Amino acid sequence: MRVLITGATGFVGRALVLRLLRDGHAITAWARSPERARALLGAEVALANAAEGTNGLVRAMEAADAVVNLAGEPILGGRFSSGRRARLRESRVQSTQRLVEAIAGAKIRPQVLVSASAVGYYGDRGKEPLDESSSQGRGFLAELCADWEQAALQAESLGLRVARMRIGVVLGLGGGMVGQLLPMLRWGLGARPGSGRQFVPWIHLEDLVDLFENVLRDSHYHGAINAVTPAPVRMGDLMDGLARVVGKRSRFSVPAALLRLALGEAADVVLSSQNTRAARLAELGFAHKYPTLDAAVEDLSGMLSEPAIAPLASPSPAPAVASAYLGRRRARYGLRACATLHAPIDYVFDFFSKPANLGLMTPAAMAFRISSMPSSIKQGDIIDYTLRVAGIPLRWRTVIEHWDENRLFVDAQARGPYHAWWHEHHFAPAQEDPQGTIMEDRVYYAPPLGILGRVAQRLFVAGQLREIFAFRSQAVRLRFGKEAVPLATATA
Repeated sequence: MRVLITGATGFVGRALVLRLLRDGHAITAWARSPERARALLGAEVALANAAEGTNGLVRAMEAADAVVNLAGEPILGGRFSSGRRARLRESRVQSTQRLVEAIAGAKIRPQVLVSASAVGYYGDRGKEPLDESSSQGRGFLAELCADWEQAALQAESLGLRVARMRIGVVLGLGGGMVGQLLPMLRWGLGARPGSGRQFVPWIHLEDLVDLFENVLRDSHYHGAINAVTPAPVRMGDLMDGLARVVGKRSRFSVPAALLRLALGEAADVVLSSQNTRAARLAELGFAHKYPTLDAAVEDLSGMLSEPAIAPLASPSPAPAVASAYLGRRRARYGLRACATLHAPIDYVFDFFSKPANLGLMTPAAMAFRISSMPSSIKQGDIIDYTLRVAGIPLRWRTVIEHWDENRLFVDAQARGPYHAWWHEHHFAPAQEDPQGTIMEDRVYYAPPLGILGRVAQRLFVAGQLREIFAFRSQAVRLRFGKEAVPLATATA
């Protein structure tokens, strides 16, 4: 299926791109900044430049079998000033209206429009049980969602099947609530908003993108659909669960009055209670992989703990190939991560050996951008890119030290934030899966500044690397399907 996606560079959008590529769909992203979109979405996604305006959007519609509309400025981000309300409406309602107008102008039209909405449609309803038949609530968020959905519904008169996805809080790595809270939770500073008794509808990121894939191909999915788990949880329980992801406890609360004083009506985002059920998903037989908060927490914490990091047992690590680099720059720590991918070696190796796909495997907050790279990779090649670490922009130059097709390649930092960085990418057949691949990352590294770097390693470097490689693990699973391989020990 040929799928046009708006909002493809967002948290959910990037995950959906990976999931749809796994099933062989052809993806085109409608991009305001093609350069940024290419950095975030990789080499396999076609780009339609929003600068081409209405005519360009009409052409994109004519080349699509389906449209997924995920565009929208983040709701969390300060008070709902008049200017911010206008931007939120423009990025959701007006942008959806333009999509429908482009569909109307297309000579050949897509068959389905899957348009995002949110459980904010129901407003603050306390303990009242809610499903897709429940009425619209009150307040700005409810009105925004209702108008957003109404704009999408206009496509039905053009012959399209329209599904309106009322999405709850999405739990996944690299964005959303988890991405915003993890830094605070690591320091034990996670706080419950208000009483913590409000109901919060939620869904695991993997379940959400699986649901989107089902909606695209199954005509039984139409109308309003609550994209949530079978039952919501209390906000206090959700915060406790997210704290457990990083082995902490949620100890504090922020009074509702203080939140309203600081945020005004925008505080409704975290204070509203929506006892929302996934009634339509139950009717349609959709099976959640993570139906309970405990299951989601176990999965997220497992991905974060999967990369094994430990001090190296000797001054001279044992790299897979002879390394003059590690003779010049002593590495002090080893990182190892391993996974079984349900795809052949040549297919997996081809994906990971393309520099343009590096950004798709990197958290968006790191603002990864390649500034120069060869058209095809070989030993000795140099790749220059920029990224952000702890919000600080950095330049990184990497050299391909070794290249063995379908078995191993090695990149080493020639310029960048680390004293030493030697990254081996290993690929081998999976014994338990004849069509599968075992992929293993081995990294030998040392932070800069000697003893200060060792302090930084304990305080934040190791944790940050775990988050980066856990995000990579999540992306790998979405793209290829994956089972983690337990690691008893770190690289030594």
